[in-house]
Amino acid sequence: MSSIRKTVSRLKWIFLSSILISSVLAIVVYFPNDPENGATYPVEPYFGISFCGNTTAEAKLLIDKTKDYTNLFVLQSGPISKNETATNIICDYAVESGLDFIVFFGWFDTDHLWQIPWLDFAKNRWGNRFLGVYFFDEPGGIQLDHDWEFNFHHIKEVDPEVYQTIKEYIEEDENETVTRDYELAKNRYIEYLENHLQLNVLNNRSITAFTADYALYWFDYLAGYDTIFVELGWNHSTPKHIGLCRGAATVQQKNWGSIIVWNDIDRENDQKNDPKGVYKTGPEMLEDMRISYEAGADYIIIFNYPTNPPGNPYGILTDEHFAAIQQFWNHMQQNPEDYGKTEAQAALVLPQNYAWGMRSLDDRIWGYWGPDDDSEQIWDLSQDLLDQYGLALDIVYDDPNFPIADIYYPIYYYNYTR
Repeated sequence: MSSIRKTVSRLKWIFLSSILISSVLAIVVYFPNDPENGATYPVEPYFGISFCGNTTAEAKLLIDKTKDYTNLFVLQSGPISKNETATNIICDYAVESGLDFIVFFGWFDTDHLWQIPWLDFAKNRWGNRFLGVYFFDEPGGIQLDHDWEFNFHHIKEVDPEVYQTIKEYIEEDENETVTRDYELAKNRYIEYLENHLQLNVLNNRSITAFTADYALYWFDYLAGYDTIFVELGWNHSTPKHIGLCRGAATVQQKNWGSIIVWNDIDRENDQKNDPKGVYKTGPEMLEDMRISYEAGADYIIIFNYPTNPPGNPYGILTDEHFAAIQQFWNHMQQNPEDYGKTEAQAALVLPQNYAWGMRSLDDRIWGYWGPDDDSEQIWDLSQDLLDQYGLALDIVYDDPNFPIADIYYPIYYYNYTR
């Protein structure tokens, strides 16, 4: 995977034994771009579509439509994640169609006790065609955007003793007199994902843990996720969010990918039980795929939810989207030298545990607090560096557990002034 390859390439002092070299060559596939001069390039990333429908018939229809120009199927269906028989039927069909697959579980549901034993079953049945579990969704985004004030005051009414443990956060939000403790917030976030959501169930089984997010990628990795899909959409800055996700993956030696989502929510027509989006056109989707490919994403996925127009058997995907997907597949086959060509050169280093959303100057920190004294400086510097470097900028954190001096040059710390 690209982030790991870049780190390994810098550790030139490591001497690999012939046994290790043989092992690596056995699992890394290369194909020639120019057979006459022997030029070779790594195999393309995983590329596929998420299925968010409700039936095995719908899943098979999407697989049949796309199996010739994708190599990955993401079973991202809430209803099917609670149906063991349907899950197995779809996974079997994906593998029979030549696709690797990822399965979504929102959490390990106590009403569906088959889910955890199924993990071992899946490893035995499908081997390395089963890539892992897409577990929970948008943990960092939820942390930032959840209505914590409402939650806290509700807890005060129903459980005053618990409220006393979080009272300082309420007071801080109301009168800004309590010292912010970003490290404590980080520890609570990691504890919640590891133990309360049971991310450790996957970690303990060495099953790759995936999720998608639009913020706090660094801390998702710290909590135990192996791969984060950065969401490209929502009118967010693509270079900024790729820099945040790719940077976290590179420094922590993890993998990363992109998931191409809506441009935005259709706020005039959106309803809680009937979500509406401003969906991407085929050309917009193609551009996101191309950017992801050149930035070195290990996974490139199309988010395919809900159904639009009504009655569309392929979710939100129409002929123009399928044409773009097939065009990108052909581009990967014909231009392997483009994969990962936009490597990060420079890095912006944020303060340790500074979980600021960075979507706007007034974004939240850890979801509990507004901007602090460093936020404006960081915002201005990040905008300047993105203008200068674009997709060649990673945004990482000052953390003694993850040195970066041998990874990036130049390095700009958050308090740097021009």
